[in-house]
This record gives sequence, structure tokens and C-alpha cells, in this order.
Amino acid sequence: MMYNPQLDTFICVVEAGSFSKAAEELYISAPAVIKQINSLENSLNLQLFERTHRGLIITEAGKSLYQDAKYLIQYSKESLIRAQEAMNHNEEIIRVGISPMTPPEVFVELWPKIQKIYPEMKFKLITFENTPENAREILANMGKNIDVIAGIFDETMLELRGCDGTEISREPFCVAVSIHHRLAKKEKITLDDLAGENLMLMKRGWSYYGDMLRDDMMKNHPEINIVDFNLYNVEAFNRCENNNEVLLAFKSWESVHPLIRIIPVEWDYTMPFGILHSKKPSIKVKRLINAINKVK
Repeated sequence: MMYNPQLDTFICVVEAGSFSKAAEELYISAPAVIKQINSLENSLNLQLFERTHRGLIITEAGKSLYQDAKYLIQYSKESLIRAQEAMNHNEEIIRVGISPMTPPEVFVELWPKIQKIYPEMKFKLITFENTPENAREILANMGKNIDVIAGIFDETMLELRGCDGTEISREPFCVAVSIHHRLAKKEKITLDDLAGENLMLMKRGWSYYGDMLRDDMMKNHPEINIVDFNLYNVEAFNRCENNNEVLLAFKSWESVHPLIRIIPVEWDYTMPFGILHSKKPSIKVKRLINAINKVK
């Protein structure tokens, strides 16, 4: 264990909302939970909670620590995994990061072809959560925890995230709607269909192609209401479903949310899809890139 295990207890208390509920989830006594939190506060010289007669109130310091604690714990666990793998000296294991937004299906399709070129190459799937912190840390440090991630990208996004990409295909922009939405039964959607709808677009600056579509909608289709959001993750799909809005999306995201349907649109907007990797890829990643360029 490379991190203070009291962080696990701290996270549980924050999410449970009380010492007693956290104790139930951790299968220990409430005094034991309180003792761990007091010890953590003392060791950090921080007050993480205000104890009131109404219950616990997390402090600003506590909120800040909570935001980073999950990443610290996951990073610590992955560090141990990397150290264990280093003992095996297996340089041909490609660590593929996967999340709801970055599914690994493309590797399933390419794997038999890649293996013919490099039979010694193997893949290991590593899950991660789509958060702003992970978007910054993982993509800017490709090759440390994760070697490659399959997903959409363009030069604007690569520059923003500090990584590089190898294109496999061009994927058309689609839209995601709730299965209860009035457009859900359509096989293809027109711009006229979107009149009066709230179209969820990720904030300006994340993608050249996304911004180009945004400018087109604002100039030529003012009847479509554009609403911004900050990050593609499950919460964006929850908002789309709960608010009955329309979300700009891609066909590869069909499995993200069970109550969402992704439908093509009659427009010509596409975006590169491929693998994201370090600007200075390792030898094994260079081999993977070489194999992909041969078989795509």
C-alpha cells in the first residue's frame, strides 16, 4: 500500500454523509471510523469536516482532498502494477486505457491482423474514469500508466491534451437522444428535425471540427438551441436523457447509456478516430502504430 489507507475511509465518509453510515459500509465500528478521520486530519494538519449537531459538513479543504484522493489511490495501485510488470520484462504488452467514451472494440477488429505482423504483441485493458483530472493527467502522460487509448481526436484536442494520435478512420458526427425522445424512432435525422431542440455541444475550444459545426449551427440554423457542457462522460449522457436534450455523439458510444439511442444526421461533419498515444511513443507503441498503418 503506497498511500495512506485512511484516504479510503475518508472517501467513504464523504460519500456516505456520516460516520455511522460509513462504518456500516466498511464493516467496522463508528468509533473506529472517527478515530481514522481524526488521525488523518492530524497527520495532514487539516480540518476535513465540521462536526455539527445536524451532522457532518465537509470543509473546503475536505472538498479539495476528495477531488484528488480517488486519483491518488488509483495512481498508487497502478504504480504497483507497473512495478510488478517490470519484473516480468515483457516489453510487448500494450496497456490499453478503456472507459465508456473510449471503448476497445477497434482492437477486437484489428487484433487478428496485428498479431499476424507482431505475434508476440499482447494487450492489457486498464479501466479509467472520465473526469477532467484524468483527461489532463492520463493524456499528458501517455506511456506511464496507459500506452494507448482508442477514441476521437483532432489537432486542436491533441494540442490541448499534450499527446499525439494515429488515425484509423473518419467517424461522422451523430446525435444521441433518449429512447423516449420524439426523434428516437427515426433512422436518420435532418437539420429541420432539430429545430427547437437543445443541442448539447462541448464547450468551444476542445475540437476544430466541433467548433466548425457550432459556427455553422449558429450562423445558418439559429432555430437550433446550442447548450454547452464541459466534458464527454456518463454524466453528459445522463443530462441528455433526463432533460430530453440532443447530444452530439458518435456511433461507437452506443453502449454508454441503456436509455440513449444514437442516430446519424444528414450533414457532412466527421472527426478522426484512432489511437491516442505519447508524442514520443515507446518502441512497442511504434510497432503497434506501424501495424495499424499496414492493416487499417
